[in-house]
Amino acid sequence: MNNNQSQLQFSPSKKIPVTVLGATGVVGQRFLRRIANHPWFYPQFLAASDRSAGKKYAEACRWRLSGLSYAGYAEAKVVPCSPELAFSPIVFSALDAGPAHEIEPLFAEAGASVFSNASAFRMEEDIPLLIPELNPEHLELIEMQKAKRGWHGAIVTNPNCTTVMLAVPLAILEEQFGLEAVIVTSMQAISGAGYPGVSALDIEGNVIPFIRNEESKVESESNKILGRLVKGENVISIVPKSFTVSATCTRVPVIDGHTLSISVKLKSKTSLEKVVEAFQNYKPKTMVYNLPSSPKHFLRFLEEDDRPQPRLDAEEEEGMCISLGRLRPCPILDFKFISLGHNTERGAAGASILNAEMALSMGMLKEVDR
Repeated sequence: MNNNQSQLQFSPSKKIPVTVLGATGVVGQRFLRRIANHPWFYPQFLAASDRSAGKKYAEACRWRLSGLSYAGYAEAKVVPCSPELAFSPIVFSALDAGPAHEIEPLFAEAGASVFSNASAFRMEEDIPLLIPELNPEHLELIEMQKAKRGWHGAIVTNPNCTTVMLAVPLAILEEQFGLEAVIVTSMQAISGAGYPGVSALDIEGNVIPFIRNEESKVESESNKILGRLVKGENVISIVPKSFTVSATCTRVPVIDGHTLSISVKLKSKTSLEKVVEAFQNYKPKTMVYNLPSSPKHFLRFLEEDDRPQPRLDAEEEEGMCISLGRLRPCPILDFKFISLGHNTERGAAGASILNAEMALSMGMLKEVDR
């Protein structure tokens, strides 16, 4: 740990209680598994739909993950997704977009800091869309959000599970060389569809070249994430980046790990060696903080011709690492390469928890007792 890291180290005086919304689903289970052993948080409430509320957690859902069944909370009582019955100062939301749109603001209004995996509020102008290694300064939107909406708490979102694997390399290229255009084709794991997800008769030995509502998210979210924070008199806003993204999203017979084939056109000409150097030397903005969920290696550049691969690389750093490879010239644009990440960890539960750690470390959650 360097001197800056020790100066910016955050540690709560006692563990902070948290609520998991949508706790019975697969992403909710991943939230619980991470929080159950977290040095800063403990699960106070496991909340789910009315059909699960009142049941023991082991009765309300079937545990789908490896490790200790139900993360040791089999006997916990599931409660409704209501701030009157499930309020904690920090809330992690694994809700689908529809319920999230109705429920998350109720918790924020009541004073909770809601870290959401849902798409419901990602593109709202006063809601941070966060990848802490890239844009932690966007958390400054929280104060404007509270003032505008009259909330005592706030909502912070993480990107779509495919966008994360795209935005990370794009951020580096935009910073070093500028971006004009991006073409991306995703090969998305079946776990991204939830459980039970895609029928085996549809996906086995097959590729499905359509995922509902996915391409529009991939084509718009990176521009906001990489946008510039602008402060005016009583106004804070994000000016999105102007490069164009064209996306094709497909579902493939892989369990975990979204793979992206990306081609980019840069504003300034450069060499393949300079692009490799930019990827290898990138310093994530989290490195001056001591965040429990932050991977030791945020980004890996793999030299092998046949890497990255979901089976070999998705679980790296407990699923929180982004792996790049197969960088080569593109005969139409400038360069093309492969990006891979774990869709339900880096792209979902792990991402939201890292967002909360970042917000706490930056002192952005004044309503949470430090």
